[in-house]
Order: sequence, then structure tokens, then C-alpha cells
Amino acid sequence: MWSTFFLTDEEGRTVVPGTAGAGGMAAPGGPAQGAGGLASLMGGRSTFGGNKRRRTTSAGHAMSEAQEGKIKLAFFVAIVGVVLTVLGVGTEFWVELAPPKNFYNNQTCLTAHYGLWKGCTKTLWVSDIDPERESCGPAELPGESNCTYFKFFTTGENTVMFQKTTHKNLNVAAAMLALFSLFLMVMGAICITMALSKEILFFLKPASICFILSGVLVLMALLVFHQSVLSFLASDHTVPLHHELSWSVSCIGCAGAVLIVGGILFLLLALPCSPWQRCLPHKEGSS
Repeated sequence: MWSTFFLTDEEGRTVVPGTAGAGGMAAPGGPAQGAGGLASLMGGRSTFGGNKRRRTTSAGHAMSEAQEGKIKLAFFVAIVGVVLTVLGVGTEFWVELAPPKNFYNNQTCLTAHYGLWKGCTKTLWVSDIDPERESCGPAELPGESNCTYFKFFTTGENTVMFQKTTHKNLNVAAAMLALFSLFLMVMGAICITMALSKEILFFLKPASICFILSGVLVLMALLVFHQSVLSFLASDHTVPLHHELSWSVSCIGCAGAVLIVGGILFLLLALPCSPWQRCLPHKEGSS
């Protein structure tokens, strides 16, 4: 007595596969149709699984190689801004202060420069200074230097240089803006790393916001610091001082612009269709 089992394909037809050595039993349509129905059933299962995998990939917004290359290029632009920001924030050449080189009627003169975290004074030989320069400096000349960290963040004390007093509230505000901008840069870099590793374009939007805000905060820190310098100079007029913003400020200014540009690039890449691709078919159709 032969046991028979039935299979049903995806169209609802009953399929009875043949049994080896017994000629087999088949539903209407014969063994060929039964075998074809079984193959169709298996093929239907395979097709269903393949469509499911494709739908998962499409739902994940997988990026092409061209998109990945554009994202990496924009990320490189943002990294340049991050490096410039770290270089500017970590150095103390934001502003240089210099009295007239003959103010003390000595063979040496004193110059100073400071940033967000510490200030330095430097003793220079008058003979090493350019004869056409009236003030002491620049600070890059060789001399004896003495640097100390500000006490704004520890004891809350102001610093006195050339009988002038710093404005700690403005200095602390500039430092906090710079630190918060660095935090946003780290968050943006994490979003871009996840977008490249997971191939999800959604992370480009928060990354663009982080980099644009970090660039704006960097420029705001620069403006607040400049205001603190003006307040410092206005605190006393006993010693005439010549002041000029140094190369650290140049790094910060360039960093803010580069970060904003990088954030805008990420925002354009996050759009479903680029503006020029949206306008190009209209121009071709009108022509």
C-alpha cells in the first residue's frame, strides 16, 4: 500500500509527485505537470524571498558608489574645518599685545600674547626688532618667554597684563562656545561614520545640522573673544598698547567658514533629488 502526499502550489493546484519504481500517482495533468507545479512552487518561494531582500535593501536607502564618494569628499572638507578649529582653540596666539619698544628706555622690551586658556609674556631685544617697527614684537622673535594658564575656570580670578585687567565673563563665554562647537563636530563625525558604514542616507541630515551649527558657534566664539580684547584694552590707559589678532584667529575664521560649507554639502547630498537635476529636465523640455 503506497502512501501518497499532496502538495499545493502558489496557484492552488494539487500536485502529487511520482514515486520511484511504482510509476507514481499524479493529479490531473500527469507527472510532468506535477513536477512542473513543484518546481513552480519552489521557484515562487525563492522569488518571494528575493523580493523581500530587495525591499529590505530599498527601505535601508542603500547608497551607490557615486554617492559614497561624494559623502567622503564632503567629509574631508568638514575634517579640514575640524583640524583648523582644534589648531586654533589649542594655541594661544589669538591676540598679540605690544607697548612701544622704547617705552621702558631699556635694551629689552616686553610683548604678550594669549588665547582662550593661557597667556604668555616674552622679553625681546630691541636690537632684534625691525627699526621701522614702533612697537615691541613680533612674538615670533627669540626671547625669554613665560606662560601661565588663566584662572578663569579654577578660582575665577582675572588676569592682569600691562596694568590692564581681563574680562573673565567674556573669556569664559568664548571658551564655552568653542568647546560646544567641538562637541557638535564630534557628533557630526559620528553621524557620517554611521551613514558610510550602515549605508543609510538619513544620518546626513543630523550631520549637516551639527557641522553648520558648529561653524556658527566657532564664529560666535571669535566675535565674543574680540569683544573681550576690546574690554581688556579699555580697562586701563596707563600703558599704551598696540594689539593685533594673530594666526590662531585666522585658523578659527577659516574653520568656521569651512564647517558651514561642509554642512551645506551634506544637506545637499541628503536631498532626494539635487536642485540642478530637478531643473535640468525642465530646461531640456522647454528647448
